Amino acid sequence: MSRTTRRIPLVNLSHYRSGSPEERARFVRVFGDALKEFGFVSVEGHGIDDGLIRRTYADVAAFFNLPDQVKHRYHVAELGGQRGYTPFGKEHAKNRTVGDLKEFWHVGRDLPEGHPRRPDSAAHNVWPEEVPSFRTHTLELFRALDEAAAVMLQATAEYFGIPLNTFSDMAQDGTSVLRVIHYPPLKEKFIPGAVRAAEHEDINLLTLLCEGTASGLELLTRDGEWLPVDTLRGQIVVDSGDMMSRITNGVIPATTHRVVNPPSAAEDNTRYSMPFFVHPYPECMLAPLESTVTPEKPGQPPITADAFLKQRLREIGLIK
Repeated sequence: MSRTTRRIPLVNLSHYRSGSPEERARFVRVFGDALKEFGFVSVEGHGIDDGLIRRTYADVAAFFNLPDQVKHRYHVAELGGQRGYTPFGKEHAKNRTVGDLKEFWHVGRDLPEGHPRRPDSAAHNVWPEEVPSFRTHTLELFRALDEAAAVMLQATAEYFGIPLNTFSDMAQDGTSVLRVIHYPPLKEKFIPGAVRAAEHEDINLLTLLCEGTASGLELLTRDGEWLPVDTLRGQIVVDSGDMMSRITNGVIPATTHRVVNPPSAAEDNTRYSMPFFVHPYPECMLAPLESTVTPEKPGQPPITADAFLKQRLREIGLIK
């Protein structure tokens, strides 16, 4: 397959939040069309403080530079990777058995005891004692991305001409997670036949990806070409996941993407990344929108977000 020089569209979220009616309408159209065509769109004017992103990356680097035996103390196997540390090579793409060349940490939403949407088996965040500011910065970034995601979900609903809060209500108190990822240089850690992140689709509604520290992200276009995706400073790359595809009956597909290995020894550097995976609340029913259902395309049967998530976590090796 050849490589293309096309770029995914760029939109400004402030135009939707506080722009003119024309700017707002254009945002909805370009944002929705980009997800429909590419499954990806770049967003600037998102309101996430650049300094917060820099501080969080500094904490992430400080943690992943700790000795392996220290990091492994924060791996809680019974949580299935939902919180804390997941070791290098543990996760693999669906339909693959070779682990990805990465290690990561999950920060999730902690709902208080008695909250109506707090599952009985709710996982609780764990925090690395060795990096005291890690908790403050990752939680602050979680909240900022959560708020931006709600606005983007409202724009997505507007694109479909349905009530504005249709998707954002699904994500209200949902099981969203901030994943901070470390891809070490291949010369330091390598698994034969593995890549940094093998081709896959995200599980969730939307993913908000803060700018990465190195290149390597690629998406598979509808024409079967791998398109490099720049995660530039000041921009967030947004992509749609399997749950959004299921709800929209494939109108917005989940796009296959990957993180390729460095192409040369000179580019074999550490890469950090911070995707925010937007998930519905556990009992949220994933069913196709009525407006997307036709006799020829009836859609997949309804399933709860929790059941769908567990099915996919088994497929990628995080739970049994």
